[in-house]
Amino acid sequence: MKGAKGRPQRTLFSEGLFSAVQKLLFDWNYFYILATLLLVGEGLLCALVIYKIPYTEIDWRAYMQEVEGPFVRNDWNYTNLKGDTGPLVYPAGFVYLYEGLRRVVDWTPVTELIGPDQASVAIQRGQWIFMGVYLFGQATVLGIYNQARPSQVPPYVAMVLCLSKRIHSIFVLRLFNDGVAMVLFYLALLLFMKYRWTAGCVFFSLAVSVKMNVLLFAPALFLLLLRATGWAGAIYNIAVCGIIQLLLGLPFMLTDFWAYINGSFEFGRVFKFKWTVNWKFLPEEVFVSKSLALSLLALHLTVLGLFASQRWTKKNGGIVGVLQRAIQGGERQRLSPEYILTTMLTCNFIGVVFCRSLHYQFYCWYWHAIPYLLWQNGSLPYVIRALVVVGLEWTWGYNFPATPLSSATLHVCHAILLISLWLAPSPAVHTKEKQ
Repeated sequence: MKGAKGRPQRTLFSEGLFSAVQKLLFDWNYFYILATLLLVGEGLLCALVIYKIPYTEIDWRAYMQEVEGPFVRNDWNYTNLKGDTGPLVYPAGFVYLYEGLRRVVDWTPVTELIGPDQASVAIQRGQWIFMGVYLFGQATVLGIYNQARPSQVPPYVAMVLCLSKRIHSIFVLRLFNDGVAMVLFYLALLLFMKYRWTAGCVFFSLAVSVKMNVLLFAPALFLLLLRATGWAGAIYNIAVCGIIQLLLGLPFMLTDFWAYINGSFEFGRVFKFKWTVNWKFLPEEVFVSKSLALSLLALHLTVLGLFASQRWTKKNGGIVGVLQRAIQGGERQRLSPEYILTTMLTCNFIGVVFCRSLHYQFYCWYWHAIPYLLWQNGSLPYVIRALVVVGLEWTWGYNFPATPLSSATLHVCHAILLISLWLAPSPAVHTKEKQ
């Protein structure tokens, strides 16, 4: 085959099988083929999981009970929305999402009256839907990696994204809202990397409306909006996020404003010690204490401030310099996709490191960022990278309930990655492309 100028056109297999495999693993120009193969394999694996591994009830029935209130009993007071696991603690987007799922899977009677056979059929329908959500999320994350194409991160790193036992469980066996929230966020992130800031903010706000952990990305998003759209653009896009939250929550707020605010954004919530993944080596009285909560908050804000001033804005005069230029109207830059991605993922990871309590479904908050962030520091030995991935997967996927050893392992892995990110070269802030 010849190209337009008469020269032979090189194909994937033009130099043999070994060369083709090498291209798939190391050349971003062939990443679409690798991504397609990974998605096909993921589809087969998810189908096998649904057919072969029995479903175990955790939160689905409680979700159904919580969303029945408004749509079955016409009760829009958040105080009254409860399930077997306790009161509803998610924003309004969650209610609409799972009410839609309730109808699609035909969970039509109230939960207390549904028969076991009908429940089994409905849940399996839900599993197939979540398989689709999972595959769409994987495709979006692969698109994000492809959009960034960082020189220090080879394409084969994307294969790690498909290896987590716990992540497959969160989506196709447990049907948690965490997975849906993160898929919406990754769609927003891909839009940000394509400079579709307002469209991205729409999906960011929708993700927050399903679960508020997405707010861990908010400090980085605010910084990026300032740099990319200026002060006025940042305010406009934040207003878009706020309006979406207002519209989604309006029926509940009109019924009882404070019941909705306190219920859906329960920032002071104290998690149960028996479910924590990250603090099992502490005495329970320390875990539930306000001193631990305040200490973690202080550390979170301190480390976030250090990264923001010394890593994300140092070459541009620090946070103060960025704010001054934004206020003066001079801060409208075309940020590189790699800079956007690194800033957002690092910001969220810092939040996870200093989280008050992590539960098993929270793993999907940052799993997809781990391979990318681990390869940011080219001097980090490969054996250390492998041990971090194995340590995290062992902690999250193969230890239930958590033990002091698994919690300590989690913190060691987090510390290694955090230090590695601090020492890694900073990605280029700007792209050379014209606006």
